[in-house]
Amino acid sequence: MNDRTAPLDQTVDSAEPSSIRRRVLATLALLPLTGVAAAVDRPATASAAALHAAVDGPQRSAANRARDGARHPFETLEFFGLRPDWQVIEIAPGGGWYTEILAPFLNPHGRLYAAHYPADGTSDQRRARAAFRAKLAADPVTYSRVVLGTLPVTRFTDVHPPGGADAVLTFRNIHNWIADGHFDETLRAFFDVLKPGGVLGVEEHRAPPGTSLARVIDSGYVPQDFVVERARAAGFVFQAASEVNANPRDTHDHAQGVWALPPTLRGGEVDRAKYVAIGESDRMTLRFVKPLSAAAPSRATR
Repeated sequence: MNDRTAPLDQTVDSAEPSSIRRRVLATLALLPLTGVAAAVDRPATASAAALHAAVDGPQRSAANRARDGARHPFETLEFFGLRPDWQVIEIAPGGGWYTEILAPFLNPHGRLYAAHYPADGTSDQRRARAAFRAKLAADPVTYSRVVLGTLPVTRFTDVHPPGGADAVLTFRNIHNWIADGHFDETLRAFFDVLKPGGVLGVEEHRAPPGTSLARVIDSGYVPQDFVVERARAAGFVFQAASEVNANPRDTHDHAQGVWALPPTLRGGEVDRAKYVAIGESDRMTLRFVKPLSAAAPSRATR
């Protein structure tokens, strides 16, 4: 859940009405049923109850709970079709906002793999990884089964669920990969590590259609059709989109990009009330699948 410049565990100053958390506004793009899952599977009642318990559990910090009104974690993970017996890779978990939910949800029957910054990365990346590792160590009851690995660029090196992952989840990271020039390679690494029928769940800051690549890099907002196009080029099938994380108050045209908004509020006190009133960014929430007919991951990516 990495907005690269955002401080870890920062609270949000405004929240969406709680009623939004009770509905998922999904537009299902039902695809040709050749070699792919036919529709978005909803978790069974028991899975939904376990997911609610993880979202509402005492392991979550008060600061992270304060952002639920803007991030809708239950609805987002339900939309991705998350099941408690899945092997899930969380990409760039940052300070562990989603890890606090995913780990207890998957602990009994599944497993969480956290692909964090490299241990030999920049000083900021090393600090972020060390803080995340310390978070895991401080609560072994919740996090002892989490496997800590490293973000892929061209391939995964150390987080490989046996038989392939059931899901790869990424929250607000794609703009960084575009800026760093490895978005396509990273998508292919996701495709390789997933088992056939596996899910790629994406949440990302959403730019208006036609936004230039230069503006994407400068603003942190990415056009939804661009993400769909590149994921398809990597081999994925686009299965569904949800508006659960949409924010119609976001005009997408802030001088300091998405980082003008909560939780970063890069401008400090300048226009702070305006940006707090807007809330967190307008976001796409997308579900892709790896076709059932896709080949098993190559030896190089295991």
